[in-house]
Amino acid sequence: MNRYLEINCDLGEGISDENEIIPFIDAASVACGGHVGDADSIRNTVIQCQRQGKKVGAHPSYPDHANFGRKSIELHPEALLRSIEDQIGLFVSIAESLHAPIDHIKFHGALYNDAAVKPELAELLTDFLAMNFPEIPVFVPPHSEMEKLARAKNLPLRIEIFGDRAYENDFSLASRSKPGSLLTRFDDVLRHLQPVFEVGYLVSIDGKRLPVSAETICFHGDNPGLMEFLPEIRQRFWK
Repeated sequence: MNRYLEINCDLGEGISDENEIIPFIDAASVACGGHVGDADSIRNTVIQCQRQGKKVGAHPSYPDHANFGRKSIELHPEALLRSIEDQIGLFVSIAESLHAPIDHIKFHGALYNDAAVKPELAELLTDFLAMNFPEIPVFVPPHSEMEKLARAKNLPLRIEIFGDRAYENDFSLASRSKPGSLLTRFDDVLRHLQPVFEVGYLVSIDGKRLPVSAETICFHGDNPGLMEFLPEIRQRFWK
């Protein structure tokens, strides 16, 4: 495992203490209107990240404010791509106006999870990226359809794991409805991350060892325990 993997965090999602989180991360994935966010929130988050020397990327999702983009929805492929294009376009226009380099693209929530396991959706999204943003890295889950197809199309990518979510035996994230799927306490996050850093594997929610190598690790900005564990986790593993 790369001991210098970056910390990323999903931001621009309306949480009140966002500016307190930014010092402890390396990059922000900024919500751009699909599940939440608008031009003002994007601009504010990008400016705050610039001030603190942090990188920024676009965080598009299913266009679904009602469920915060965390529920799978059926959309015609053209409608989905129009929405994603609008979301990323809004982010890019604001970032460029602020002279902020675009570090990455990361799909959000149910779109991220669906594309990890559905070849047809991963094909759609990677084709879109190859045509429109071929030089911007995309964050992908390990051993996913997105990783496989991004590599096949020579797209720049970064393997991402989650520091505050439990995993199933197939590298998918445990459903948020399952007890223990969201890690909110320091001891639980530490127990989750120690094998990642020390021996290069995740431990699934059932105790299975999952070998993994990643470039970036995500903590959710809306995790209710984030500021209780993130500063100490940062100090312990990123001295």
